Amino acid sequence: MTASDSIFLIGPMGAGKSVVGRRLAGELGRRFIDSDEVIKERTGVDIPYIFEREGEAGFRARERDVIDELSRLAGVVLATGGGAVQDPGSRAALAARGKVVYLHASVDQQLRRIRSGKERPMLRGGDPRSILRGLMEHRDPQYREIADLVVDTDGRRVATVVREIRRGLGQAQVDTGVGS
Repeated sequence: MTASDSIFLIGPMGAGKSVVGRRLAGELGRRFIDSDEVIKERTGVDIPYIFEREGEAGFRARERDVIDELSRLAGVVLATGGGAVQDPGSRAALAARGKVVYLHASVDQQLRRIRSGKERPMLRGGDPRSILRGLMEHRDPQYREIADLVVDTDGRRVATVVREIRRGLGQAQVDTGVGS
């Protein structure tokens, strides 16, 4: 396997990147990695703490470095943070090094799934619905710019989403055998 055999999941918070990624990796016999979890393991603190101490710019710099490193690994399923696509370098690395799957979720679906903003530093200081709407308006074009496949997750079971990803990537990656 090569790094180009990797699958990168992008999308907003609450789209299901981690749960779908774990299931997809299991079905494909691959290693699952969550970039936010790697950042937490390496720093020894949670994401809200990093935002509090270093601001969004500090967190995004850490995230860019981790994504650069993890996107070079061969044959992994990588779930990225919702804002990872904001960095042009991260977008370029993901687009060049594997198949990118955009898990799309409506603002209503995101609100139902995230329940609490405590672990979501981007939701602090305002109305969650308005914040999520603004984030989607800004980030949706960035997600779509690098996506090889867009899968809607609204009201869908994890198994159904994984099946759609496997079908979509099977068609997109005939030569590499991903999704078989």
